[in-house]
Amino acid sequence: MKFYKLPKAFPPAVLAEARRISARPFSDAEIKRSGRLDLRRKFIFTCDPQSARDYDDALSLETDRKGNRVLGVHIADVSHYVKPGSAIDREAYRRSTSVYLCDRVVPMLPEELCNGVCSLVPDEDRLAFSVFLTFDKNGEVVKRSFSKSVIRSKARFTYEQVMAVIRGKSDARISSREAKTIRAISALAQQIRARRFAAGALDIEIPEAEVILDSNGEMTGLITRPYDESHQMIEECMVAANEAVAKELWTKGIRILARLHEPPDDEKLDMLRAELKGLGIKAGNISNPHVFAQLLQTIKRSPLCPTLSMMVLRSMKRAVYDASAIGHFGLAKRYYAHFTSPIRRYPDLTLHRQLADYIAGGSAKRPPKLLATWAKHTSEREEIAAEAERGLLEIKKYRLLEDQLKTRQVLDYDAVVSKCTPFGCFVEIPELAVSGLVHVSLLSRRFVKYNEHDQSLSAPGGGSWRAGSRLKVHVAKVDFNQRRVDFTPCSR
Repeated sequence: MKFYKLPKAFPPAVLAEARRISARPFSDAEIKRSGRLDLRRKFIFTCDPQSARDYDDALSLETDRKGNRVLGVHIADVSHYVKPGSAIDREAYRRSTSVYLCDRVVPMLPEELCNGVCSLVPDEDRLAFSVFLTFDKNGEVVKRSFSKSVIRSKARFTYEQVMAVIRGKSDARISSREAKTIRAISALAQQIRARRFAAGALDIEIPEAEVILDSNGEMTGLITRPYDESHQMIEECMVAANEAVAKELWTKGIRILARLHEPPDDEKLDMLRAELKGLGIKAGNISNPHVFAQLLQTIKRSPLCPTLSMMVLRSMKRAVYDASAIGHFGLAKRYYAHFTSPIRRYPDLTLHRQLADYIAGGSAKRPPKLLATWAKHTSEREEIAAEAERGLLEIKKYRLLEDQLKTRQVLDYDAVVSKCTPFGCFVEIPELAVSGLVHVSLLSRRFVKYNEHDQSLSAPGGGSWRAGSRLKVHVAKVDFNQRRVDFTPCSR
């Protein structure tokens, strides 16, 4: 991935510093002197993918005297180990983010930290930064508080385990008390989620794909990860914590690296409206967030859902880090920032430091010019990381299809037509999340006519294609230079 100039090995000074840090465990006496909240006896757990190696967030739930639910979101206290101006801090800023490529990870922090002392592994004492949110019966936050803490995760659950518990299945590894807590947090998360969508949040679900690689690192297939209630539980809890920290600091006059997501431009919305109209979908006044949200529900029921979702995403502005404005259009949040992943995002680390100064009674303010510099740099690094992740995944997919041609072992794929033109139809392959062209000459042995009125193709004596039509295809040509794939129907 030389094209993206991603960092490689950590400098020796950084690795040496990481080793020194990881070799200094904290004692109970140090914890008492620090004034940290001791939560080691509480039932706190993590929930991550089976393949996860670093755990930077954990959850807990209790009930206060009024019967309100108190959600605890416990985040690895990376700021305790990574001090401003240190070798690790300078390198973390340079990288700004971990890059999750389909065959490896380029981490922001050395392994001794991200997979070691900062990772909230089970049955180990870990330093954390805890956010406590008190919810009433309607799922509204009525109180928020923050504290440095020490925790001891009681369990490391996978999404699959948590989903089974939510569905009421029993698991010998999970006690009835633990299962009850998981279900209660899930129920709260669904309440929070419902309130968010009622406020105009956008429900854009692009399935996350997991690449299957062989021993040589070559792609052999793709698995679509489910986005079920277990994932929603974690997401809603993290979003709530992010919002709480941003609101606490920003409303106190403390500027931060906000996670800014502005509404789409009118011009982009007009283009989206026209594109959707060509596919027979009336968008309405989508400058209204609630109407936009209703459109997304319509899209989810369409066979063209992946294509339409990408159209919607292209109309949206990219979320960035900003020091002068705040608000998140997609999440329908007035205040929003990133706090919950300091192991893999530098803006989260800066927010940890500011919140720590704030609750300690010190000055949490940072020079505006410095914040602006941080915002620009971290936004740029994030975009480079996203491009690298997309680029390598695309290359892996193209190589898979190219190998099929070379070995003459082409596979048949279910395809959905996304658009018809006079020269053919563009199709989406949901199984691979790949798009390509089926040339008009391959659709029928007879003359194929293009109907501009409804943007369809038809052949005399049968055979018609329009957006939403389904057909079986296999790969015909892969062009790496033009980043293009051509497909041919399996039968005509």
